[in-house]
Amino acid sequence: MKKCVIIMNPESGKKKKIKNYKDFYDILRKYGYDTDIIFTKARGDARNIIQAIDDNTDLVISGGGDGTLNEIVSGNMMRKKKLVIAPLPMGSTNDVGHMYGLNRTVFQNLEILLQGKAKKVDICYIDETPFVYVACLGDYIDMAYATPRSLKKRYGKIAYIIYGLKQLKNKIHRYEIKYTIDGKEHRGTYSFFFISNSSHIAGQPDVYYDVKLDDKMFEVAFANIKTKSDMLKMIVQISTMDVKNIPKIKYYRTDNLEIEFLDSPKTSWCIDGEEYKSTSTKFSFKVDQSMKMLVPKENMKDLFDE
Repeated sequence: MKKCVIIMNPESGKKKKIKNYKDFYDILRKYGYDTDIIFTKARGDARNIIQAIDDNTDLVISGGGDGTLNEIVSGNMMRKKKLVIAPLPMGSTNDVGHMYGLNRTVFQNLEILLQGKAKKVDICYIDETPFVYVACLGDYIDMAYATPRSLKKRYGKIAYIIYGLKQLKNKIHRYEIKYTIDGKEHRGTYSFFFISNSSHIAGQPDVYYDVKLDDKMFEVAFANIKTKSDMLKMIVQISTMDVKNIPKIKYYRTDNLEIEFLDSPKTSWCIDGEEYKSTSTKFSFKVDQSMKMLVPKENMKDLFDE
C-alpha cells in the first residue's frame, strides 16, 4: 500500500459538513493508499506537521483553505526531499482549488484529485517566504486576513464583503516605488500590487487568460487607482477583461522582480490569504520549481505547458 497523510484544518468552512471521516479512508484505500489524518490545532501547525512527515510518504493532502495549503507548501519547500501535495479545498474561498476545477463536494473533489497527475508547479517567493498563488498589497486587501474568523465561519464568503464595507470610508493610499524587472529599472506611483501565479484570485476567475503553472514565470500587475470610483470601475473591468489590457494596470510576466517603496506601506502584504509581516521597504520576488502537486485532469491543458 502507498502512504497518504491528510493534514486537515478543523476550522475550515466545509469541515463541519463532514459527518463520517471513514469515507476518506475508504476512498483512498480504493486508490491504494493507507491513510492517516492529522488535525491542525493552531496557525503554523500544518507547516510543522509536513516537515516531520516520513520521507516514504507518497502523498500529502491539504484539507483546508488556501492558507492551509500555503503552510503545507511552505513546510514542504523546507524539506530536503519534497513530497507530492494535493489541494483538497475545504475553506471559504479556495482560489487554488477553483483554478484546478475542484468545485464539487469534498469527496467528489478527492476522487477527481486521485484520478489526476503529479505535475511540477511554480512556487513563488517573496524574499525567502514561499507562496502558492498570490502576494498582494493595497487598501482593503487586508480583509483577506483581517476579517474575523467568527464572521467567516458564520457567513462564508459574504464575511469578506461585510468587513470590506466597513473599510470604504478609508481613503486609497498611493505609493511611489522603484522597481527592477528583467534587469531594467523603473519608477512609478501605484496603489495596488499583485504578484501571482494563478488565473483565479480573490474569488474572481479568469483574471488572466493564459497563466501557465509550470513556465517558471509569474504575473505582475501594478494598479494606478486614485479614487474609489476608479477602484469599482477596475473591479468591473477585471471581471470582463484580461488584466493586462486594463489601461490603469501595468503588467509584466517575469521570473524576477525587486520593489522598493519610497514610503512605508500602510498595510502588510497578503500572501495566499494570510498576512506577511515585514518592516522592510524592499522586497524581492523569484520562482522555484522543485515540488510536485497532484492536480486533476480538468483544466490541465490550459494550466500547464507540459
